[in-house]
Amino acid sequence: MVAGYAVSSYGTFLNMVALNLFVYETTGRAIAMGLFMAVRLGAGFVAGMTAGSLLARFTAKAVMLWTNAAQAAVMLLLILAPDGLRTAALVTVSVVIGACGTLFMVALRSSIPEMVGEERRGWANSLSITGRSLAMVAGFASAGVVVSLVGYTAAFVVDMVTFVLCAVTVALLPVAGGGRTGEAAERAGRRSGKPGAFAALAAAPGLGLMVALRGVDAFGSSSHNAGLPVHSADLDPSHPAVFVSSFWCLWAVGNVLAQQVIQRYTKRTGRSVGALGFGYGTIVMSGAFILAFAGFPLVATAVIALVAGAADGFTEVSYTSHLQTLPAGPRGHAFGLSATFENLGFGVGMILVAAALDRYTPLTVVGWSHGAAILVALVFVLRVAGLRRGTGFSQS
Repeated sequence: MVAGYAVSSYGTFLNMVALNLFVYETTGRAIAMGLFMAVRLGAGFVAGMTAGSLLARFTAKAVMLWTNAAQAAVMLLLILAPDGLRTAALVTVSVVIGACGTLFMVALRSSIPEMVGEERRGWANSLSITGRSLAMVAGFASAGVVVSLVGYTAAFVVDMVTFVLCAVTVALLPVAGGGRTGEAAERAGRRSGKPGAFAALAAAPGLGLMVALRGVDAFGSSSHNAGLPVHSADLDPSHPAVFVSSFWCLWAVGNVLAQQVIQRYTKRTGRSVGALGFGYGTIVMSGAFILAFAGFPLVATAVIALVAGAADGFTEVSYTSHLQTLPAGPRGHAFGLSATFENLGFGVGMILVAAALDRYTPLTVVGWSHGAAILVALVFVLRVAGLRRGTGFSQS
């Protein structure tokens, strides 16, 4: 599964670059790229809201299989579309990739405990994040080369093949009960009169604040994603891609190193890093991203990038592992609501950050955005510490 997920992630990050370039070349307007991303994030937002209900009716394995099949099919549609239908095909690709990518992630994360057992979920999460981090670097690094050497059509074919390969690995994957997770939450939601997602949050003290922090964290992430190219161009106008690519490579190295430590820790102790680890990790990660724009010497910035990557990987594992401690019923709804908040935070952030970068420096924009994440993380840490003292809030 990790191999298939990594291959699929490579295709996703490859097409993030290739499709944006293709949209610009097809339409000749920079705003079209923003609209394309907005449609993609909007589809992911809607999919997150419906993911829990979908997982109540279908198994996680079926959702993972057919979301990959749908993404492969829509890439084939784009490849075969005549010139007159390219714009319509691009809109379709944007909707399907955005929605299916979110549904796949929710289904995968919510079914990991059924795949590997409760005691190994931290190890499995860490392994999958390692694969995705390496795929991200490979996808971004190779996108320009693939498009330049073999063209857009070949890039889209590669992307389509990655989704097919991931679908094959899912089809061969043994999942207990197929990974059906949502029926209990649906029943609980009907009894309480609340949607399943909110009924799931109400059943777990502190979880609502944790999901909200995840959304604010995504808002902060939009600032450094938009700010890095601007900061890189300011550092070296003749080679603007050097700093960005170097930073993300070092970020990935830090992320992978953190996963190795987490895997060894969970294997030795049988414990995950816990909810408090998510709060502390968010503080360290956001602080590191702010420092990355502060103009330190390159050696110091390289260390900061490593720390940012390590903290990012740490928060991802701790967050995912904690949501997986929920019972099978509410788990799918909680992950779906989380995906909704992440898409909302990142999408709103990209709009606001793009406007702010026209008036303020990247350091100022990133400082305010990640500063907000640090403040919410501090509130979360205090809240979790209080819940643990008062109610025995779960540590795993």
